[in-house]
Amino acid sequence: GFAGEQLAQIRRMIDAEGSDLFDVLRYIAFTKAPLKRAERAAARRSDILSRHDPRQAAFLDFVLAQYVAEGEEELQPEKLPDLLELKYGSSADALRQLGRAEDVRRSFRGFQKGLYERD
Repeated sequence: GFAGEQLAQIRRMIDAEGSDLFDVLRYIAFTKAPLKRAERAAARRSDILSRHDPRQAAFLDFVLAQYVAEGEEELQPEKLPDLLELKYGSSADALRQLGRAEDVRRSFRGFQKGLYERD
C-alpha cells in the first residue's frame, strides 16, 4: 500500500539509500536492518558465481557491479539487453561469448534468487 515516493521517504528515513527496495520492505515488515547493495552483493558473490561457467560468471559479476552502483532496477528483465550491450558492445557479441539467448536469460533471472537467499 506504499507509493513510490513514500518508499523513497522511508528509504531516506532509515538511512537505506544504498539498499534496495527489498530491504526497505523487509524493514517495514520485520524491523530488520537493511543491507546495503554492496554488502548483499559481497556476501553472495562467490556463491552465485561458483554456480556458473567462467564466461557466465564474468557477465553476472558485471551485473552485480551494476546492481551495486545503480540499484535494483538493473535486475529487471528489460535491462538485460542494455547490460549485454554495455559489457560486450552488442547482443550478437554477447551471445558469441555466452551461448544461447535462453541460457543467458535463465542465468540472469536465476542468479537473483541467490542474491536474496537467507533473508
